[in-house]
Amino acid sequence: MPTTNHVNDLLGGWQTIIMMGLLGLVLALIISFVQPLRYSSTARLLILQSDSSVDAYTASRAEERIADNLSTIVYTSTFFDQVLKSGFRIDDNSFPTDPNKRRREWGKTVDASVSVGSGLLTLTAYHQDVQQAEQLVRAVAFVLTDRVSEYTSGSNIQVRLVDEPLNSRWPVKPNVIANAISGLFLGGFFGILYVLLQTERIRRRHQLIHE
Repeated sequence: MPTTNHVNDLLGGWQTIIMMGLLGLVLALIISFVQPLRYSSTARLLILQSDSSVDAYTASRAEERIADNLSTIVYTSTFFDQVLKSGFRIDDNSFPTDPNKRRREWGKTVDASVSVGSGLLTLTAYHQDVQQAEQLVRAVAFVLTDRVSEYTSGSNIQVRLVDEPLNSRWPVKPNVIANAISGLFLGGFFGILYVLLQTERIRRRHQLIHE
């Protein structure tokens, strides 16, 4: 049966599969360690909107939408400029001077996400210096809480810091373990394809010879 033949082919080429899997692992590790290792600092904000004219469900959905809008604004150049001017000890030299590169680097430095069904906004900053990561996330949180009225159209909106910044003990970017596992599996997958193609090519060559 064809399935049995493929299994036998793979068993016969197990050394090639392992070698390519290890090659993928090594390449993934090289790529990971070529990139600068970054620590993270994470804080959480709660968006509240006081409106007695709506029910709790509607208010919750409105707060979620506001949080989602704020999470998008965090990545803008204008917001980034306000973060740098917020008075926190942020090293401006960490970012390129070119506006386009500066915006891309900011996008890699900060991450904002909203918990589904709530107005809870999670902020994470990444930097090679963990103290800089903390200063960045504190600055982002400060700008959002202090200038929320500039970024929202509704009234009676408050942003509160509910979780102080939590710093990672070890670098979190790049994710070396995840990259290594991905490299191993991708290398093994290509190894399987290579073995199957090679054995099929040899099989067809033998058929042509014996015809």
